[in-house]
Amino acid sequence: MRVFTTFEELEKAAGEDLGSSEWLTVDQDRVDRFADATDDHQWIHVDVERAEEGPFGGTIAHGYLTLSLVPMLGAQVYSLETPGAKLNYGINKVRFPNPVLVGSRIRCHVRIAAVSDIPTGKQLTVQHTVEIEGADKPAMIAETVVLLLP
Repeated sequence: MRVFTTFEELEKAAGEDLGSSEWLTVDQDRVDRFADATDDHQWIHVDVERAEEGPFGGTIAHGYLTLSLVPMLGAQVYSLETPGAKLNYGINKVRFPNPVLVGSRIRCHVRIAAVSDIPTGKQLTVQHTVEIEGADKPAMIAETVVLLLP
């Protein structure tokens, strides 16, 4: 795991691939709990029997479930231990090019996309690519934006 303790270390890492998280199996229980938490019970996610006849041959994870795993998976790859507050500012360019079939294993590949100065500190943009084991296309690509305040 890469630990950043100073803004200077982050700036030097701009454009650098940091590596990938461990593999995580996305099981039906996780999908069902996410459906309960978000009140999104669309059959393609939670109705195992019906989904077997659907377009993917089984249930798939919600795209937003995949996105919500980024903080946990990313924390296996890097840690921000810079002084001051770290605030989630937003997400850029989120895409879900490939569904995650329940039972699949995913991992997150992390790249420091940019570090820029802002009046209150630094703005960090991190590219997260969630890969599906054995798949040609990723499940998700997103850039997270973090404000780092001194």
